Amino acid sequence: MRIALTLDRDALARETNDYVRALLDAGLRRDEIVLMAPGETPSGDFDGVILGGGGDVDPARYGQAARPDARVDVDAGRDATDFALFDRAWESKAPILGICRGLQVINVALGGTLLQDLPTERPSDVLHEAPRAEKTRRDHPVTVAGPSRLQEIAGGDALRVNSRHHQAIDAAAGELAVTGTAPDGVIEAVEGRDGRWLVGVQWHPENLAGDGPSERLFAAFVRAARERARAREP
Repeated sequence: MRIALTLDRDALARETNDYVRALLDAGLRRDEIVLMAPGETPSGDFDGVILGGGGDVDPARYGQAARPDARVDVDAGRDATDFALFDRAWESKAPILGICRGLQVINVALGGTLLQDLPTERPSDVLHEAPRAEKTRRDHPVTVAGPSRLQEIAGGDALRVNSRHHQAIDAAAGELAVTGTAPDGVIEAVEGRDGRWLVGVQWHPENLAGDGPSERLFAAFVRAARERARAREP
């Protein structure tokens, strides 16, 4: 079995990053996780894809110019790898998990748009961009819609999450169902409408070791990937 994981350059430099730890805790072996560097071209087939957190999606990919006041930070290589990998996984119906930036990539790849800078475009009292050093702090609640995979994973209709982003979904792609929202209406989770295993979350479950819903999210993704791997065996 092969699981592709895309990350920014700084995270890739740390072999013991939280994404790898969460996947190992969910039952994967290290040799089943393929780390994809920005600019790397996907090769071969994958049984599951995780699009991890990182910098901003180039606004040109959703038909906009970068706003001068929006603090847009783009890595063209990361965009190229993430979008190519998503396209392959979408076409083959491999399980996809998007985290923070990964949720935004999923939305843009399917035709949706993003808010380039939440504080200036949607000011609110909800804290969405907590300090990076406080990655395990729970910053706001999320209301979970159901029936949905996220509702099953959460074990109810509410979560409390960490939050570290300045962008978010504006118009959701038609292929996606919105399954989680913050108190100010910001979209926090999406799923595929057609029954495939596709979940995107705006928070960072990989940072929340020991948290039941976070561990169940990674476990559910790994189960779906293993099922796909078994189905492909000769």
